[in-house]
Order: sequence, then structure tokens, then C-alpha cells
Amino acid sequence: MDTVLGIYYLTLSKLNLNFETSRSSTQLLLSTSNLRPKQSSTHFSHTFSHFPSLSHQPNMPLLLLYLLPALFLHLTQCSFTSPTELDLLMQIKDSLDPQNRFLTSWTPNAIDPCSGDSFDGVACNEDGRVANISLQGKGLSGKIPAAVGGLKSLTGLYLHFNSLYGEVPEEIASLSQLSDLYLNVNNLSGEIPSQIGNMTSLQVVQLCYNKLTGSIPTQLGSLNRLSVLALQNNQLTGAIPASLGDLGMLTRLDLSFNNLFGSVPVKLANAPKLEVLDIRNNSLSGNLPSALKRLDTRFQYENNAELCGVGFSNLKSCTTSDQRNPNRPEPFRPNGLPTKDIPESANLPSDCRKNHCSSPSKSSHTVVVLGVVGLFIALTVTGLFTFSWYRRRKQKIGNAFDSTDGRLSTDQVKEVCRRSASPLISLEYSNGWDPLAKGQSGNGFSQEVLESFMFNLEEVERATQCFSEMNLLGRSNFSAIYKGILRDGSIVAIKCIAKTSCKSDEAEFLKGLKILTSVKHENLVRLRGFCCSKGRGECFLIYDFVPNGSLLQYLDVKEGSEKVLEWSTRISIINGIAKGIGYLHGKKPSLVHQNLSAEKVLIDRRYNPLLSDSGLHKLLADDIVFSMLKASAAMGYLAPEYTTTGRFTEKSDIYAFGMIVFQILSGKRKVTQVTRLAAESSKIEDLIDTNLEGKISESEAAKLGRIALLCTHESPSHRPSIETIVQELSDLIGSS
Repeated sequence: MDTVLGIYYLTLSKLNLNFETSRSSTQLLLSTSNLRPKQSSTHFSHTFSHFPSLSHQPNMPLLLLYLLPALFLHLTQCSFTSPTELDLLMQIKDSLDPQNRFLTSWTPNAIDPCSGDSFDGVACNEDGRVANISLQGKGLSGKIPAAVGGLKSLTGLYLHFNSLYGEVPEEIASLSQLSDLYLNVNNLSGEIPSQIGNMTSLQVVQLCYNKLTGSIPTQLGSLNRLSVLALQNNQLTGAIPASLGDLGMLTRLDLSFNNLFGSVPVKLANAPKLEVLDIRNNSLSGNLPSALKRLDTRFQYENNAELCGVGFSNLKSCTTSDQRNPNRPEPFRPNGLPTKDIPESANLPSDCRKNHCSSPSKSSHTVVVLGVVGLFIALTVTGLFTFSWYRRRKQKIGNAFDSTDGRLSTDQVKEVCRRSASPLISLEYSNGWDPLAKGQSGNGFSQEVLESFMFNLEEVERATQCFSEMNLLGRSNFSAIYKGILRDGSIVAIKCIAKTSCKSDEAEFLKGLKILTSVKHENLVRLRGFCCSKGRGECFLIYDFVPNGSLLQYLDVKEGSEKVLEWSTRISIINGIAKGIGYLHGKKPSLVHQNLSAEKVLIDRRYNPLLSDSGLHKLLADDIVFSMLKASAAMGYLAPEYTTTGRFTEKSDIYAFGMIVFQILSGKRKVTQVTRLAAESSKIEDLIDTNLEGKISESEAAKLGRIALLCTHESPSHRPSIETIVQELSDLIGSS
């Protein structure tokens, strides 16, 4: 009661009134219009100390009559002065980039952060609400503000690869729709907010490479949709919560390089979809659950001196002292002493002498009055919220169809679209290009193929960090290639092809796409999936990432370079290329690559060759294919008969293969007449790369030179078939 009357007294004092004032409630209502909620909230605590016994004031009901209108106005102003998304974004900018060095496009003068050229890195959904903030690698050096919790429609927050410091704000837990939280590679400190466990939409949490301390919140076990949890390289302590085993969708968990102790919970080992677990470099102990053996090399546990278990390499067998309850490791520290003897759920009476508890013998009169006031406040808030929602909705509808909005006209697209800084929401094409739309008949794909190969745009954007320039591997006149990381942790290369570069006939396009999904061989780059975005007007091909680049990087290298390929490796690469071509030519109907070159031969970790872009021409428009041919001709890979016939055959691929063999033998990109003459006359010293320093087999070199000559014969009829070449190479390798 003291608090309620204190608020009332403050209201009167703001109006220069006293308790004897007899002005009507109507005058009071009018005069409070200048009362600012922020000011009043700062004075409440001071007011209470001056009125410790206001509950003894006379005429209590009369005071309540004055109080209720004041409370009504206070709540009304609090409702109508709530910050807009523009206000919140400016607060976020001031905190993330206090010196205004990187977010210069974020200006308070913008009418709408979802339109125009302002607010770089901000994407909005179809309702015009901020749905994505992508500021990775921007050089930001401020703090993450509490204001970010006000963007209720946010689904992706990407602030990784910056220099942000301070704590992760608890208010971030207000983002109920957030699915991706990327705060990794910063200088964040403090504890992981336990409130994150309430964010039921989270699917990826990246907090690694920071300075976070404290224990892993057990509440994270409530994130039923979580698939990736990365907490490595922090300063976390405590035990691994057994509750993480409740995460039915968890595929990857990385807790390495922390200070965790205790045993690994059996419950975690039995997580149904867990594929990758890394607990290296901690102080974990006890028996490793045998269920983790199923992960094989995807389970890493090195540098935990007290771990033991059977069937795990480099681990000792367990003794009796190592057997602890693996499902409840939380109470134990390395010395075995419990750190909490009372369950968190225990309902214990508090010490009122220390905590100044209020006596249970409160006046029933006070309870009744407080109950009435509380009910009034609840009803008032509900009414104001409903009215505010109605007003904002009306404004939104009015803005969307405002004829004065220069972004809209009857000649433009049918739907109201807003700018998206990342490609999350983009312009819909009026012709509705969507070759893989659900329900489209005759697309040629079985349900099984669609489910195994189909990616959605959100997955592609997440993998590439919204097509960040940092992940750009290369760009051509018709496509761009980005490096990406899928949710399961695997690395991929994503080729983005514009709709205008694809075949205009959707049936032909789908036929080509189906061919690409059918191409599978150990010497071809594996296609992981595809995505056709109606909104972006692009097709995305997702391939396995090949780490060692293309064969082109191993040509024209300097003496002593680590990229000088050994003789045996060169033979292996030639043999692998031939096998890849043999697979393509052996398909029914035969598939001609059409664009073989050293650049299209990728080298994996074991230096096996993988042919890229196999069958890609089946997707591309004719003019794009022709432009690719001009580049191939300039490098000498194009068979001479194409200029007269204009057709590609299997022998066209054989010609290009012969040129690649010459390049591998000589170590040079350009195949000269000297190289050809050396192969004809078996002058090995003029044919073979001098960087090999004579560490070769001359007989093998002579045979490979002869094969290259036959493959590059001017007449296609004199070139050997790929079957013959594969057989000769097999005999060559078998005799060595």
C-alpha cells in the first residue's frame, strides 16, 4: 500500500499539488499529459523513503479515486512511447559501432529500415519486420545491446568475426523466433545466459572463440530444435550437463578447449542424431560411454588425462574409482566434493531475520485494496495493448497501399516487396520462374530424389553467411562460387547461377538437373544438392568442397615450391582423370563433358583428381556455353574439328585430355611445339618438368608422351577411345 500511495503522491507533486487539493479528477487527467514515464520511474524509489507509513493516511478510498486516473495515464504513455524498430536499430548501432566507422548507412533519417539503400546488413520479412541482421566480419568493436531483444521478428543474428566485448545480454532470450545465433570469434565475456534455454526456435548456436566463463546452462537441454552447439575455445568450467542428451535434433556438439570437468554423460552419448562430438583439451574424467564408439573418427577426446574406457584408442582401462554416476556429473568437482547439496527445486523456508521478510499477518484491508488495483492495472494493460496493436496494423495497411509511395506502381510486381540487405527476402519474378515448385507436375524427379538433393534458400544463405564476400571463392561471367558450411559441419562449394544464364525452357532445365543428380563417381566432384530460388532468380548447386584447389595451381610453379607434384602423383592424377571421363562416356546415353581443362580438375586431400562441372552444360543457355568454349579454345583445349562441325563428341573430350596430359608431364600451362616434338622423339629431358630433378621413370614418361600425342591427333578418328586409354594406363601402373 505504501508503494501505491507513493506513486500517487509523486503524481500530485509533479502537478504542484498537495493532499488538500480538491481539484476534480478531470483536471487531474488533463494536467498529467506532460508527465513523462521515464522521469516518474526514476523518482519512485526516492518517494518511498519519504512516506514509510502512508497506509495510515485517512480517506483511503478518496485517495484511490485520484490514483486510478494517474495510473491509467502512466500506463497509456508507456504503451505509446515504446521504441520502434528504427529506434532499436539506432540503439544497436550506437552500441556495436560507437565511433560510427562501419555502420554509416544506418541513419535515423530513414523512414523505413526495410526500404531504400540504408541499413546495410538488415533484412526484413514479408511483413516489413526486421528478420535478419548480418554484420559478420565488419570490424565492430562495441557491445551487444539489450535493445536487440526488442526485434521480436528476428530469425537470424550474425555478429561473428568481429571484436565485440562485454556480456551476452539476457534480453536476447526475448527473440522467440530466432533460429540462428552466431556470436563466435569475438571477445565476449561473462556467463552464457541461462534464459537462452527458453528460445525454442534456436537451431544453431555459435558462441565459440570468445572468453565466456561459468558453466554450461542446463537449460540448453530444452532447445528441442537445436542441431549445432559450438562452445569451443572459451573458459567454461563445470560439468557437461546431462540435459544436452535431451536434444533430439543435435547433430554437432563442440566443447573443446575449455576447463570442463566431470564425466561424459551416458545420456549425451545416446543422443539420437549426434554425429560429431569434440571434447578435446578439458579436464574430463571417468569412463567414456561405449555408445560414442559409433561416431568413430567424428568423436575427438584427446588431452583429457583422467578419461578412461574400452575400445577407445590411447585411453587406459577404467578402475573402480573411475566409476561415477555419468548422468549426474553436475555436483562434482575434480576433488570429488559436492558443490551443491540441495536440489534447485527444493522449497526451503528463508531466514526472515536476514532477508527482512514481510510478516504473514498483513492487514486484510491492504490485501483487498492491492488486489483491486492489480486487477485494474491488468485490464488497463490488456486494453491498451489491443488498441495499440489495432492502430499499428491500420498504419501498416495504410502505408502498404499508399499511392504516394514511390516504390509501388500498378506497372510493377503484383506483391509488395521490401529491400533485403541479405538475400532472405527478394523480389518475386512476375513470370513465376520456379522449376522445382511443389506440386509442379512432370518435373521428372521422384520424391526420394527431391528429399535427398533439395536444399532451401535459408540453408544456402546460412551456409554462406548470407553470401559473404569473405566466402567468395571465384566469379565468372555467369556464376559465382562460395565456400559454405552446412549445419552438420561439412564444408561445401556452392555455385550460384543466374536464371538468365540457365536454359529458358524449364523442361530442358529440369532434364539437365536430373542428369547432374545421376552422375556419381569417385573421380567426379560429388553433387550434394541443389536449390532453385524463385525470389532471387538463381539456381544453386551444392558440391563437396575440394581443399587443394585445381590442377592449374600446380602448373608453372617455381623450383622448390611445395606445389611441385611428385612423379607417382602425376601418374595417379592422369589415371584418375581418365577414369572420370570413362565413367561419363560409359553412361547411357553417353555424356560428353565439353569443357575439360586443368582448371576443371580439382585435387582433394589425398591428391586424387576430381572432375568438376560434369554435365553443367545441360543446364546452361546456349550463349553461356559458347562463351565457355571461347575460353577453352584460348587455352588450347578445344578440338580443331569443332570449328568446322560445331559439334562436340567423345573424341572432343579425348583431345582435351591429351592436352592436360602434356601439361602434367611438362609442368607448364602452355603446351608448345617443343613439347610435342619431344614426345615424338622421346626426348624426355625436353618433355618432363625440370622441377622433378630426374626423379622419374623414363619408360613411363615415354608411354605417357605417346598417349598424349595420340589423344591430340588432328583427326578425331585417329584418337583412341577412353576405354583404350584406361586400359593402357592400367597396364602402365601395373607394370611399375
